Amino acid sequence: MTRTAIIAGQGRLALILAHRMPDAPVFALEGFAPEMKAGSFRLERLIPFLDHLAEIGVTRVLFAGAVQRPKLDPEAFDPATAQLVPRMLTAIRSGDDAALRALLDIFEESGLGVVGVQDVAPDLIPAMGVLCGEPDAQHKTDAARASEILESTGPLDIGQGVVVARGLCLALETLPGTEAMLDFVARHGSGGGVFYKAPKAGQDRRVDLPTIGPDTIDQAVAARLAGIAWQAGGVILLDRDETIRRAEAAGLFLWAR
Repeated sequence: MTRTAIIAGQGRLALILAHRMPDAPVFALEGFAPEMKAGSFRLERLIPFLDHLAEIGVTRVLFAGAVQRPKLDPEAFDPATAQLVPRMLTAIRSGDDAALRALLDIFEESGLGVVGVQDVAPDLIPAMGVLCGEPDAQHKTDAARASEILESTGPLDIGQGVVVARGLCLALETLPGTEAMLDFVARHGSGGGVFYKAPKAGQDRRVDLPTIGPDTIDQAVAARLAGIAWQAGGVILLDRDETIRRAEAAGLFLWAR
């Protein structure tokens, strides 16, 4: 029998999935709890947590939501998890993608399968097509340029978003995230650009897929952008109807490219 546990991060994704999977237990990394009821665990006690999942019959896990790198307390490690410290530190020093891959490996080595949003809620990941509005020739050129930029920066583990206007890169998403990037564009851009999102090249798509939702529309409007484009099949769209409604009201296009 398959039983899935949701490993929740911040944001609405975990809440949406929990509503769809009412029998799934929900856990969150201590300090990054979502806006919902969830059990908590610490990386310093990862092995006891994995043992607990096995005890309650969990056979696979689904990671959902954003999590920043936690500060680790050397005195909080249990003996079993402490043996993983060299491996964990090596992965963390190599970047977010390497750290996530190492974490997934540990879960799988404990006998737990790891599934992605595309496996349990594929409708949250739009296929190719324009959802509203209509990108013109310049917008399509800018989106293509943005895609090239992310393909180049992906191996550097920098970010999943970029803004391009008239062929020029206005901003690249880094550690502070999408909101900080679009705020920069709002203050320094002249308007009319395209915000583009895509997973990093080589990224494990079971975790950390980029996400777009109603708040993204509000931020794009404040930045005076023409629209939002993303890699079809590679980006999660939250609250689809409300996101499209806000985009239409603001005159923005939404395009899964």
